[in-house]
Amino acid sequence: MAEAELAQKLQRRLVLEDTEPSETNAEPQEEQNGEGEEKAVTANADSELSAKLNRRQDINAGNAVPSNRGQVFNPYTEFKEFSRKQIKDMERMFKQYDAGHDGYIDLMELKLMMEKLGAPQTHLGLKNMIKEVDEDFDGKLCYREFLLIFRKAASGELEEDSGLLALAKLSEIDVSTEGVKGAKDFFEAKVQALSSASKFEAEIRAEQDERKRQEEEKKNRRAAFKELKSAFN
Repeated sequence: MAEAELAQKLQRRLVLEDTEPSETNAEPQEEQNGEGEEKAVTANADSELSAKLNRRQDINAGNAVPSNRGQVFNPYTEFKEFSRKQIKDMERMFKQYDAGHDGYIDLMELKLMMEKLGAPQTHLGLKNMIKEVDEDFDGKLCYREFLLIFRKAASGELEEDSGLLALAKLSEIDVSTEGVKGAKDFFEAKVQALSSASKFEAEIRAEQDERKRQEEEKKNRRAAFKELKSAFN
């Protein structure tokens, strides 16, 4: 009986000795795996932080537009140098060439525009045109960036061989009605003119007065017709 118990104890000891090293070795492996996961998480966090810092540096340097930039865009208040009619003409032109109706003019749409204007560009030329005013680096022109073309043209910021200058000149939109001959003359003319707000209000009042005048003419014609009719009766 004692021999049987002793044999069982010895066998149990041998089993424990066989299993203990593997268990002992497993613990460092688990610790090593845990350290690897922590390193991976840390690396991802460092990469994300680095990307954010680079983005912030680009924004501060003026090489990028903040992603949280306000979505509300009013061309009449931001592009005060242009009249209400000029901005409407630019909007009409933008929509005309926005074939996809997605609010952007992409490379192929710009290619078609320049061909129709009679100034076809190479693929590289088209990309350079977009790059000159592409503030958010998405490779296409939104309506605001399209208006920037005419602002730069009016203020003399475009080179003579610039495709954007050709676009502005060949379009039917006249941005030189204020006697603009470069940035200095342009802003001097604006200082001497009425304030943009009062000018905008004056244009609206002029449109309203024109509608009233037309309505008054209609009333006068109707009254004259009734008077003529009553005379025959």
